Amino acid sequence: MKKVCKSSGIGGQAVLEGIMMKNQEVYSIGVRKPDGEIEVNLSTHEGIGNKKLKKVPIIRGVINFIDSLVLGMKCLTFSASFYDEEEARPSKTDVVLQKVFKERAEKVVMGVTVAFSIVIAIAIFMILPYYLADILRQYIVSDTVLAVVEGAIRLLLFISYVLLISRMKDIQRVFQYHGAEHKCINCIETGLELNVENVRKSSKHHRRCGTSFMLIVMVISIIFFIFIRVDSPILRVVYRVALVPVIAGVSYEFIRFAGNTNNLLIRILSIPGMWLQALTTKEPDDDMIEVAIAAVEAVFDWRAYQGRSEENPLEAEVFVEEEAKETEEQTQEETAKKEEEAEAPALEKEPEQTKEPAEDNESAEEAASDKEADELQDIEDILEAKE
Repeated sequence: MKKVCKSSGIGGQAVLEGIMMKNQEVYSIGVRKPDGEIEVNLSTHEGIGNKKLKKVPIIRGVINFIDSLVLGMKCLTFSASFYDEEEARPSKTDVVLQKVFKERAEKVVMGVTVAFSIVIAIAIFMILPYYLADILRQYIVSDTVLAVVEGAIRLLLFISYVLLISRMKDIQRVFQYHGAEHKCINCIETGLELNVENVRKSSKHHRRCGTSFMLIVMVISIIFFIFIRVDSPILRVVYRVALVPVIAGVSYEFIRFAGNTNNLLIRILSIPGMWLQALTTKEPDDDMIEVAIAAVEAVFDWRAYQGRSEENPLEAEVFVEEEAKETEEQTQEETAKKEEEAEAPALEKEPEQTKEPAEDNESAEEAASDKEADELQDIEDILEAKE
């Protein structure tokens, strides 16, 4: 099978004892249930914004980032429902929300949760590093150096956070499923048949990973914040918050481009993100790989993507037409050959039929010549007698 270089376009995330895989607006959640069976739930997620906005560079990155947070929370909630020991009783807050918002209560709760998560993330990874770096302002005069120090603190906080949560047992299994997700996508994009054996030997690192995205966000933020030249500390914080969507959009464009090219420079720039994935992806077991394969096959036709003729209906149709054409040509050739064989005996008999008349003609001509010679001889004899 020829190696496939282009991006498959599918992505996903690890959930509790399972994987979510998304292909455009369709997504599936594969979960290994407590009884050992694999549950695959198929649904759609249109997200925010219209289709035109989702095609605009930078803006589409912001939209996809928010959509991924919303869908991620939804999928985590679904996967966790299989492992609730007891059905939780609704709290007073849930009852109030249900009465106020009715069928929209779940969406409201999800929106509030995502908004709160974004605020906390900005506070920890954007604002806190600024204030920690600002402590050194009395020792460092250069704003450029301070921006670099701020970026280093931001990276240190993020890596520390990842290391801290990676020590949790449940998160370790989530990271294994994260590795299974990457392995499945790499298996498909390198042209291998999607099965447990091929997935197992595929790489658990991928350039379009969310971990790489977060690292790129922090690196690009250093570049952006270098150019913030204002005296007011409040304005510095406001600009940092205001630039977060732009930074996320630019980072998305880089990750998207990196997943669709084998350019040497892009591969080099992607190396730090691949290194960081060593913390967020672990080697999965075969049971996890089976869940990942089930989730992928529910939303993505990898056989058609790889161009496998035996599975591709269009190629199969062309093959049948060509085979029928060849059969028809062979039939015509055999018919023509039989007709030639049938005409061959008749052609052989014709010379025998025409040979006898030819011999009779030759005999008649010889007889006429002899008769003429005899008549001449008689005339000569008469003339000699008269003399």
